[in-house]
Order: sequence, then C-alpha cells, then structure tokens
Amino acid sequence: MTEAAESTDVVRDVVIIGSGPAGYTAAIYAARANLNPLVVAGSVTAGGELMNTTDVENFPGFPEGIMGPELMSHLEKQATRFGAEVLYEDVVNVDLTTDPKVVTLGNGTEFRSHAVILATGSAYRELGVDGEKRFSGHGVSWCATCDGFFFRDQNIAVVGGGDSAMEEALFLTKFASTVTVIHRRDELRASKTMADRALAHEKINFVWDTEVTGLDGEDKLKSLGLRNLKTGAESTLDVTGLFVAIGSDPRVDLVRDQVELTDKGTIKVEYPSSRTSVPGVFAAGDVTDPTYRQAITAAGSGCVAAQDVEHYLADVKDLAAAAR
Repeated sequence: MTEAAESTDVVRDVVIIGSGPAGYTAAIYAARANLNPLVVAGSVTAGGELMNTTDVENFPGFPEGIMGPELMSHLEKQATRFGAEVLYEDVVNVDLTTDPKVVTLGNGTEFRSHAVILATGSAYRELGVDGEKRFSGHGVSWCATCDGFFFRDQNIAVVGGGDSAMEEALFLTKFASTVTVIHRRDELRASKTMADRALAHEKINFVWDTEVTGLDGEDKLKSLGLRNLKTGAESTLDVTGLFVAIGSDPRVDLVRDQVELTDKGTIKVEYPSSRTSVPGVFAAGDVTDPTYRQAITAAGSGCVAAQDVEHYLADVKDLAAAAR
C-alpha cells in the first residue's frame, strides 16, 4: 500500500477509481503503456466483490480454481510490478467537467489527471425489511466467507436464487447444520452447474415462491417472518443466521450527476469502447454491466478502458501540438 501524497500541481495521465478485476486490469495495461496510473482502490471495498468469494473456478488460467482474495492479490501485484500506484483510500468527490479532472480523497488530498477510469463496481443489495439493519452483524450478513465460521452447527438461511446465492449456500454447508434457501420464484436463476450442486446437497433445503417480511430476535437474530407470494400464507422460520444474496447495485453515487447513466442505473458507455458521455472519462467493470457481471468480463473491460485512455491521451497531445 502506498501512502497518500499531499496535493501537488502534477497532472497525472490517468487516475483509476476502484479496483477489482476491472480496475487492476486497467492498471496493468496503463502501467505497461507508461501512463503511471494511480489506483484509488478504496479503504473497505478494495478488490471488489471477489474479496468475498471462495473458489473462483471459471477464471481462465487456473484449472484447479483459485480463491477470490488470492486472485485479486495476484492482479494487484501484477499492476504494481509494472509501476501502478495503489492507494487504499476512498474518493469522496470528483470534478469530471474540468480539464484536468479533479479527484478528491477523504483525507482532503486532491489528484488531477487528464483521464479518469471509473471502476467502482457494485454494492450488495439489501432486502429492505424490518430488522435487517438492526441485526446486521448480529445474525445478518452479506458475506458467507467473512462470517460463515460464526454459524457453526446452526440453522441458517440464504435469500436469493442466482449463482451468488447458490455459492453462499454451498459454502455455508461447511459450517451450518442446515441451510434454507428462500427464493421469490419457483425455480432458480443460477447456472445449471451451480443449481444442480445446491439442489443435490443434503444440507440445503428450499422454500419457493416466498419472501422475507421481517426479522425477529432480541440481541441476535432468532427467526424470520415469511410470506408465500402465491397463497399469501405467512409463516416463521427459526434461524440464527441470514445471508442476503439478491444481487447488487452499481456504485454511481460519486458520478451520478456528471456522466450519463443507462435505464438500469449503470454508467453508459459507447460500446464496444469504454468512453462515457464525458470526454476523458472512461468506465469498466460491473458499474457498466448489468448483465454478465463476471470477473473475466470485468477484466476484459478494464483492458479496453486502459487502451481507450492511451488512444485518448495520444489524440489530445496531437491536437495540442497541431495548435502550436
């Protein structure tokens, strides 16, 4: 980790906001192009969602699979090897309308750059039911790899029906006595491989067509209120742990009023490029992708963003030279 420097008059070629496969891949390519990229990785979100992932089995080059945090460590080391600078700080404000762009950190440090790559990823989605926030850290979690150990020999639940939910459920079987998957539909949205694994596991039970209506307990979670969406019947499920895996939302709050967004809330890019509606501003990874949301697609888009920045900076320099 590099300590944040004081504000200077130096204008950088590119600042990358966010890490994860998109941010670090962009940093690798930008560094190899001698653009001396600065990656503001985040104080808590560094590495992105893969930091909360167990076995990554579908990232090319790892036939035996690799742990998510280990993969991110490899990507970061590769980026810094080529000269990228990484700060574990949070960006609290950006001004993308100026030239150069201004990126401000939580400690007041400002960085100016000719180009910015937005690789801010996405945030876990909440259920929005009574008791969810109150029991956060006291029975409610969004990260099985972080908290699964604390639920050894307990009955727990997972909400969701996609790959992430099935991965959470399967991982939690290492600790829990039972895992109950609660899903709003009557079939899973997960890939066939993940769905088959979960459906066949002896510790995993399924509650279909059902939503969580509330959480109950005193100091810790004790039970869930459930409602069947087809019949309206209400019931209670006794569990001491609830893992929420219902997707995520793109992290666009920082730039919502400065770049154009899609109707799905992601940053709009001029596909197949990474160009946004603001010249000199590029975006990559899950913050642009509401569909695929895979580590390999995020990494690929990071590669695109870095090359787009390289071409943009070259064009700017050519125009400046021609104007002299």
